[in-house]
Amino acid sequence: MSYLDTTHDVYKEAALTPDVGLCCTTNPIWELPGLKIPKIMQEMNYGCGSTVHARDLTNNPKMLYVGVGGGMELLQFSYFNRQKGGVVGVDVVDEMLEASRKNFKVAEEQNSWFKSEFVDLKKGDALNLPVEDNSIDVAAQNCLFNIFKTDDLKKAIAEMYRVLKPHGRLVMSDPTCEQPMNETLRNDERLRALCLSGSLPIAEYVKMLTDAGFGTIEIRARKPYRILDPKNYPTDELIYIESIEVAAIKDPMPADGPCVFTGKAAIYYGEEDYFDDKQGHILLKNQPLAICDKTAAALKALNRDDIYFSESTYHYDGGGCC
Repeated sequence: MSYLDTTHDVYKEAALTPDVGLCCTTNPIWELPGLKIPKIMQEMNYGCGSTVHARDLTNNPKMLYVGVGGGMELLQFSYFNRQKGGVVGVDVVDEMLEASRKNFKVAEEQNSWFKSEFVDLKKGDALNLPVEDNSIDVAAQNCLFNIFKTDDLKKAIAEMYRVLKPHGRLVMSDPTCEQPMNETLRNDERLRALCLSGSLPIAEYVKMLTDAGFGTIEIRARKPYRILDPKNYPTDELIYIESIEVAAIKDPMPADGPCVFTGKAAIYYGEEDYFDDKQGHILLKNQPLAICDKTAAALKALNRDDIYFSESTYHYDGGGCC
């Protein structure tokens, strides 16, 4: 049995018997006017963060969500696109699809605006999405990609890239880990299915996205997630796992490499009203400008004594240099 079969069985079980502790989401439930999340959806919230960001969801975007869970994020996405089939949900586990269908009926009872037909649920594999090329504005996955081993992860990212329209966004939440893990942990199929032992370092995670062709990467949040300790797991040292929220944008790849935003900013405090680096970046006096890591390196190389650079905060919410 492959690790993907183990993952299938874990989430089949979680669909039939909701497991509140399966994942430990670090985000509060969205509270928007007229939006009520049924309790059963909250109990089946098998993610490690949120992929729902209002600024991604303007003008009725066509949306795709892979790995439907209990349907909570599908319901949240539908809030921003109240059209038949406006949101596509894909999952390989029949029982999870059926659980979501039932949960949508509960959501209809609690939300006068919501109709189950807003969500088009499809049986499908993240490695071979049943979705047309260049047809999606916003794609999302929550605590799914970290399950895949390297070759399968490349396929899953390539599939998301394929279905997105130009300038479309892939919004993700996944566990990450900067410490090395031993092979016993890495090869434990159940721990991988539980979104733990497949965690990658952030730089490696980002490189997988840029290697697939995404020209802009935004790291929007970085939060504590889990601990693997020697008393409960096969490890000699305590391992700290975080969750990150990331958007990968299908922008053309710049000639000098991708724009990766990790929450850095530059502040000009010289004698002029502004500083222009003649490369498309204008820094107004004493007004912070969010900059990608590439721009930060270029500006630092100027060796000026009137520009301050903040460190990466791993929180970026737009308005940057690129």
